[in-house]
Amino acid sequence: MKPMAQSILEVRGVTLAFGGVKALNDVSFSVEEGSITSVIGPNGAGKTSVFNTISGFYTPASGDIRFCEQSLAGVKPPRRAALGMARSFQNIALFRGMSVLDNIKLGRHCHLKTGPLSALFYTRSARREEEALRQEIEERIIDFLEIDHIRKAPVASLSYGLQKRVELARALAMKPKILLLDEPVAGMNREETEDMARFILEVRREWGVTILMVEHDMGMVMDLSDHVIVLNFGQVIADGKPAEVQANPEVIKAYLGSGDVMALRARYKDAAMARARSAA
Repeated sequence: MKPMAQSILEVRGVTLAFGGVKALNDVSFSVEEGSITSVIGPNGAGKTSVFNTISGFYTPASGDIRFCEQSLAGVKPPRRAALGMARSFQNIALFRGMSVLDNIKLGRHCHLKTGPLSALFYTRSARREEEALRQEIEERIIDFLEIDHIRKAPVASLSYGLQKRVELARALAMKPKILLLDEPVAGMNREETEDMARFILEVRREWGVTILMVEHDMGMVMDLSDHVIVLNFGQVIADGKPAEVQANPEVIKAYLGSGDVMALRARYKDAAMARARSAA
């Protein structure tokens, strides 16, 4: 018998309101350790609000979020990062004037042992820690994401797809247990999307990192995900395996405004076929 998977993240009855308007209404779901879980839904469904609440940028009016069996109530974003929660953003949040390597190094700040004074005076211990960090990033993260050729380049000089890859690298530098990816392939061309999908799978396989992803690319969601959660108007309307979700009439109605299940199935199938042709 296969052992029951353990939840690494649990969202329990979370309600979030802005000026009396509920962005999230009694939202509950769990993310299994080692899984790739996607949160989907139409524009305005509450997907980014869920991510901001999990990350600690928003405080829910009610409910609880538990990470590694610990309640995150009152836990600020930097502490959540130190516990093993890393995030990339829909709108790239890199320091454009800094190099790729320096941007990635910033991801490790929550785990550095060097104090402010040691860093200010660049003591021997600070130099040793920085040298070890640089070596680890170059050997493990930069090589892994195939960005060695741009490690010294300023971020502002890079293409959009490479900037998204650098943001993923910075998140990996945080030593995450769970990685929250907010629209990781938004705005990418097909080749860049294929590369990012491959890296997401390898992060899970080789690093053992759990992935929670918000994404509009339905072909990618259905190809990569073990589990899919669907939001609409701030509420969970479906929660299950990709095949179950794509056959759910409520999901079809939310996306297409009708009960045409076959239309959405065809949409997913077309996206998957195009992806297979591209990879061939």
